[in-house]
Amino acid sequence: MTDPRDGGPPPELGLTAIEQAMWKAFRAGRTHDLRTPRPEWNDPRGPHAWGPERSVRARVVALLLLDGPPPLPGRVTALKLNGVQITGTLDLSGGRVVPYVEMHNCRFEQEVLLPESQFTTLRLIACSLPRLEAARLRTEGDLHLPRCVVQRGIRLTDAQIGTDLLLNQLVVRPDRRGVSIAADGMSVGQDMQAEMMRSYGELSMRAATIGVSLSLRGSTLSNPHGRRAFNAPQLTVERTLYLTGAGVGGYPFTTGTTPPYGITTTPQHGVRTQAFECRGGVRLDDGRFGDAVDFSQARFALEADQELSLRRIQTPELRFLGEWAQRGRVVLSGARVSNLVDRYDSWPGPGSLVMAGFAYETLIPLGHFPLALRLEWVAAATPEYAPEPYEQLAGALRDSGEDADARAVLLAKQRRRRETLPPAGKAWGYLQDWMVAYGYRPGRAAVWMAVLWAAATVYFTLRPVPPLKEGEGPAWNPWLYALDLLVPVIDLGQGNAWRPTGLTQWVVAALILLGWMLATTVAAGASRLLRRQ
Repeated sequence: MTDPRDGGPPPELGLTAIEQAMWKAFRAGRTHDLRTPRPEWNDPRGPHAWGPERSVRARVVALLLLDGPPPLPGRVTALKLNGVQITGTLDLSGGRVVPYVEMHNCRFEQEVLLPESQFTTLRLIACSLPRLEAARLRTEGDLHLPRCVVQRGIRLTDAQIGTDLLLNQLVVRPDRRGVSIAADGMSVGQDMQAEMMRSYGELSMRAATIGVSLSLRGSTLSNPHGRRAFNAPQLTVERTLYLTGAGVGGYPFTTGTTPPYGITTTPQHGVRTQAFECRGGVRLDDGRFGDAVDFSQARFALEADQELSLRRIQTPELRFLGEWAQRGRVVLSGARVSNLVDRYDSWPGPGSLVMAGFAYETLIPLGHFPLALRLEWVAAATPEYAPEPYEQLAGALRDSGEDADARAVLLAKQRRRRETLPPAGKAWGYLQDWMVAYGYRPGRAAVWMAVLWAAATVYFTLRPVPPLKEGEGPAWNPWLYALDLLVPVIDLGQGNAWRPTGLTQWVVAALILLGWMLATTVAAGASRLLRRQ
């Protein structure tokens, strides 16, 4: 306890001169700066040892924060340290810390324990920590850990951050379970920025909630020997999730601003960028993203048994514009997006793409992505024939007014289905394809009708059909007779007035069957045209 008479430290603490100076700086709200004139000795992550002349005990720091002295008249208490080594374990578990806390370039000898503690704002900048244990931590303001190095992981399970969580350029290595950051159930009131971060192990954010945007621009997530590098099922981000590149030196990605909905931020000309890299699986299943999920300039290097899993995600826009390695899978089963912004070379090859139940409304291709390549994209997602991806693509094209392309997709679906049929079904399929393109090219059916009409007219001109009853019926007209056979439903008064025999009977039967098939194809094409109009 502090001395209530003058705010001085209890004598039994036996403060060193360095700690006494820190005590006074705390009461005045000033920075206690122990850096040396030699910059290489001020890096808390460097090899140089820091002696007693730069060290304070964690016990004294905890006393200042939990039960510190009153401020000097006209000042506010604040713990501001720079270039200080904290010896022992800093344990603030369950405590309420009222003073402002900001530490720059500090070295913690042992882990920092903050579970169930409460802060207004906590800033640890460019510090070195063995481990940060902060489950169920609560802050009214920000939690900042930029440029820190944490050797055995960070735990923020069920933490509640009042405003922003800043992890830019953080370097964090895994704990004994292989988890670099455990943030399951965490809630962030505004933005979470983890740009240019390096995570070695699993970044776990299961069921976390981000009040504005989550940015991992330019970061590297590496867990190639574990199952996942980023494990965030049921993640909720009110605006945009950025797994994109970051500009080095003035690039807009480093500003923390969120571009308007529907606008993909691109690098300025001549600005060097650092890609987002993921060496390990990604799981975003059942996520909800209010504006977009952005994979621009993302690089994925997965093992054969790892995947980028986007099962059942919901977002207005998915920007799939990254770079894909040869191994691993992309799974979009059950995902629902409004706009799909993509490039052909961003998608994996056959057998590595799963799209069962993937629903999208509008395609926005960037670069060269014609219909032929789009059909290859669907084929890559269906090593075994499945009609749904074709029907989804056709529906999106039809809704965009590209009805001819939609019919081409449905024709490709029928041709793909044909390969699964027995020999008789394949033969019938080839006949349908050759004659009427499965009904998706009605103009071809009309041409066949005209050709058959002309051929039948020539045949019946050379081989007239005798009347059913002599002296009765209309005059013989091979043109009208052939047309009456080919056109179903409409009766021109010719078909029942004549009696075909021999080979002519077979010709008549063939014309009637072909006429039904071709006429229904023409009618279907005309009805589609009327529906569009």
